[in-house]
Amino acid sequence: MRQIVLDTDTTGLEPADGHRIIEIGCVELLDRRLTGNTYHQYIQPDREIDIGAIEVHGITNESLADKPRFADIAAEILEFVQGAELVIHNATFDVGFINHEFGLLDDSPGSVNDHCGVLDTLSLARRMHPGQRNSLDALCRRYEIDNSQRQLHGALLDAEILADVYLAMTGGQVSLSLDAHIDSNGQRRDSIQRLAVDRPALAVIRADDAECEAHMSRLDAIDKACDGTSVWRCMEQDTAAS
Repeated sequence: MRQIVLDTDTTGLEPADGHRIIEIGCVELLDRRLTGNTYHQYIQPDREIDIGAIEVHGITNESLADKPRFADIAAEILEFVQGAELVIHNATFDVGFINHEFGLLDDSPGSVNDHCGVLDTLSLARRMHPGQRNSLDALCRRYEIDNSQRQLHGALLDAEILADVYLAMTGGQVSLSLDAHIDSNGQRRDSIQRLAVDRPALAVIRADDAECEAHMSRLDAIDKACDGTSVWRCMEQDTAAS
């Protein structure tokens, strides 16, 4: 299964207010393994970035002046994600912005869902950890993922961290329960494998004379060391008496 872990940074919070994508980062997973294949691009948005947004991601208007516009790279973005399942934290935000950008194109490719599946790790985390903080930083702490390099938000770095978090969230036992695990959709699945009652009996290999003699010698040494009778010797005597 091919999955693309995706993150974006934007000029502000609402595409309806004219805000645009200014950075996109993607990390490829194939059958739950990082392939090393990534996509990363800064984008010139043709508008000013909100001061509050700059404080979050550190991307300035000046740094984007020579970067391509979304229309210039839309085809390569779509080619990279085509047919994959997108793994996104708070997918409503990122997908909403991408759909907005698609809608501004002269030849719109439609919506993200026309080309990809979408898995929202925020919704997944809320199902797995109800009532708890489920931000990316909180999940890093919960799953012991190193995010020490995350001083500011960055789309590619956040996608790489989210990939680690997603794999940890869906990779097996996440609680003390031994009878179930969490699948990639946050559902509990029975993981106990029942053995057939008519299965062949296991072979019992008994100690030979030399091994029995070595065992008794060891017990004698333990008895001497503890100035008494070892617990194992007492158990053997109780078994013989019964």
